[in-house]
Amino acid sequence: MGSSIFKKQRTVHQILGGGFVADVMLWRRRDLTLGILIVTLAAWIMFEISGYTLLSFTSNVFLLLFTILFLWAKSAAILNRAPPPLPHLHLSQESVNEASTLIHSLINTSLSMSEDIALGRDLKAFVRLVLVLVTISVIGSLASFLILTYISLVLVLTVPPVYERYELQIDDYAVMACTKMQHLYLRLHISSIIHKWKIN
Repeated sequence: MGSSIFKKQRTVHQILGGGFVADVMLWRRRDLTLGILIVTLAAWIMFEISGYTLLSFTSNVFLLLFTILFLWAKSAAILNRAPPPLPHLHLSQESVNEASTLIHSLINTSLSMSEDIALGRDLKAFVRLVLVLVTISVIGSLASFLILTYISLVLVLTVPPVYERYELQIDDYAVMACTKMQHLYLRLHISSIIHKWKIN
C-alpha cells in the first residue's frame, strides 16, 4: 500500500528503513517491542518512586561499573589472571570529521533561518517556529523530561503501526488539515502584503 502523505509508492515499513528498527516499531517483533515498553515503564516507575534523577542514576551506575572494572583489573594483575575483556575504545578521525561537517551544516542552516525570521523575510518559518516553541513550552510545563521521554517512546511504538493500519483514513484527514493550513497561511500572507502596501 502506498503512502499518499509521502507521495511515494512505498509501504510504512520501507519508509521507516525496512530493517530491524522498522520491525520493532511496527510490532512485527512483538516480544521485543513489548519488552522495550515494559522495561521502560519499569524504569520510569523506579525513577518516580525512588526519587532518583536521571543524572544521579547514571552517575551511580558509572561509579559502580568503573569501581568493579578497576578492582577486577588490579586483582587480575596480582593473581596473574586475564584483565577485564574490554574493547579498544577509539574514535576515528574520519568519524569526527563527518560529525563536525554535519554539525557545521546544521548550525549554519539554523543561523540562516534565524536571520530570515528575525528580519521578517519568512512568515511561514516564523509561524512554524511560534507553533513549535509554544508547544514545547506548554508540554514542558506539564511534564518532566523523564515523562516526556517515556511518552515519546510510547508514541514511536504506537503511531507507526496505527498509521499503517488506518493509512487511507489518516491521509484524508491530513490532506484536509494541510489545505486549511494553506488557506490560513495565504490569508496571513495577503494581509501582511496589504499592511505593507498601506504603510508605503
